[in-house]
Amino acid sequence: MGEPRRAVPDHTAVRVALWRALHVRADAPPHVLGDEIGLELADPGPGWRERGDMTMPGVAGVRASVVARARFVEDLVAERVAEGGVTQYVILGAGLDTFAQRRPEPGASLRVFEVDQPGTQMWKRRRLAELGYATPPWLTFVPVDFEAGDSWWERLTAAGFDRGAPAVVASTGVSMYLSHEANVATLRQAAALAPGSAFASTFLPPLDLLEPEQRRVQEMSMRNAAASGTPFVSLYAPEEMRRAALEAGFAKAAHVSPDELAERYFAGRPDGLRPPRAEQFLVAEV
Repeated sequence: MGEPRRAVPDHTAVRVALWRALHVRADAPPHVLGDEIGLELADPGPGWRERGDMTMPGVAGVRASVVARARFVEDLVAERVAEGGVTQYVILGAGLDTFAQRRPEPGASLRVFEVDQPGTQMWKRRRLAELGYATPPWLTFVPVDFEAGDSWWERLTAAGFDRGAPAVVASTGVSMYLSHEANVATLRQAAALAPGSAFASTFLPPLDLLEPEQRRVQEMSMRNAAASGTPFVSLYAPEEMRRAALEAGFAKAAHVSPDELAERYFAGRPDGLRPPRAEQFLVAEV
C-alpha cells in the first residue's frame, strides 16, 4: 500500500500555523497565543514573512482572528476540565494544531483526539518525530478520509473516544469549506455527545453583513481560497447558525462575537490589534 492521498501539509493548515507564528514575531506582547511550533513543523524557509498571504491587506486582523479563536477554545477546554466534567477534547480538522506540544499539563485529566485527513496527519506525525516531539499517551491521532466519505464520528469511537463521557469538540476554520448538508450533519453528530459536552465552531457571515473594508478583505480571502482549490461554500448569519444548532438537538446555543473576543483578549492594546467581524463563534451545549 502507498501513502494516503495528499501526504503533504494542507495549504490552509500551513497558512494558519504561519499566521499564529507571525503574531508572535510581528505583534507586541502580550501575545494572545504563543505558538511557534507550527512554524517549526511547516519549515517554510527564510522568506516566509514576505509571502503574499503573510503581507496581504488586512492580514493583521486575520492573524488576530486566528489566535483569538485558538485561545478561546483552549480556555473553554481548561474551564470545562477545571469544573470536573470534561475529560476529552476533540480537534476536528486539526491541521498543524500544537495544543498537545504546548500544553502538556492537562494530560493527567484529559484525552486529546486530533482528527484530520490521513495524508496531512501522516506528514505532521513525521515532522513531529523529526523535531523530537514525542507523542504523549493521552494524545490520539484519528485519520479520517473526508473525501472518501469516512465518518469522523465512527473513526473517533474506534480510536477510543468514550461516547458516554463529556467532551469539548472544536471545529475552527472548517465550516466555510463544507456544504450546508455536511455542516448540519456535523452538528447532529456533535449533538449526540454526552450531557455536559460542548461544541465550539467558527463560521463566516455573508458578505452583506460586513463593513466595506472587511468585505474587501473577505472577498480577497475567498478568491485566494478558490484559487487554492478550497473555495468557501457555506456562509451563515449568526442567528441562522444558532438556530441550526438548536434544530440539530443541542440544549443551548450561543453566538460569541468578535467584539466579545476583542474585549477578552485585545483590550487596551496600543497597536489596535483586534479580530475583524469576518469570523464568528458558535458554542453549543448538550
